[in-house]
Amino acid sequence: MQLAPGLHRIGNDIVAVYLIVTEEGVTVIDAGLPGHWRELLDELAELGRDVEDIRGLILTHGDSDHVGFAERLRREHGVPVYIHSGDAARAKGDSKPKTSRPSMRIGPLLGYLAYAIRRGGFRTTWLTEVTEIRGGETLDLPGAPEIIALPGHSPGSIAVFSPSVDAVFVGDGLTTRHVLTGRRGPQPAPFTDDPEQALDSLERLRGAAAKWVLPGHGHPWSSGVDAAIAAVEAESRTAR
Repeated sequence: MQLAPGLHRIGNDIVAVYLIVTEEGVTVIDAGLPGHWRELLDELAELGRDVEDIRGLILTHGDSDHVGFAERLRREHGVPVYIHSGDAARAKGDSKPKTSRPSMRIGPLLGYLAYAIRRGGFRTTWLTEVTEIRGGETLDLPGAPEIIALPGHSPGSIAVFSPSVDAVFVGDGLTTRHVLTGRRGPQPAPFTDDPEQALDSLERLRGAAAKWVLPGHGHPWSSGVDAAIAAVEAESRTAR
């Protein structure tokens, strides 16, 4: 699905994957669930591209619902997979998220589980090789993606800012659809290792000044970074 020229999404509001498409090639942001592989190929075909046009995959963090087809893309097509050093072990299955008991409603929970099952979400293939990044880099990839360290959801969470498509990809730095409650709008993401740190880290996004704020879960937000941060902060105060 095209969001704007050069900016595409596959998946849906439950789990999303993004593509930056330029004349030089394609950068993929996150790898969703294993079953998103077919959607990736279909989206590329609609654009007159194929998987060989992908120059790099950037993971916003190492959770299983973001690494889905990453190893397949790396192993079968030689596409480098970039992830913050703080989450490299997590993406390889060697480090697990902290356990928590977030609030939930049975309907949205079952909807998430059903979708994950259909997309192979419980058959994770972890990475065996990654290219580690630390934040502050501008990668030599289509869209000139800038890496913003965004610790909190996980130690190595990042955001990815691409001025060429006026978008910042935030992974689970925030969500616009809580997968366990169904609540919509910018808010803290569930299963966050350090909620206070995650909230503080959002201040690092202000310099991006992008129109699009694109989470790993939820509807694309097109009202700008500052408005998204303000909404998350207000939601966080209400929840206390």
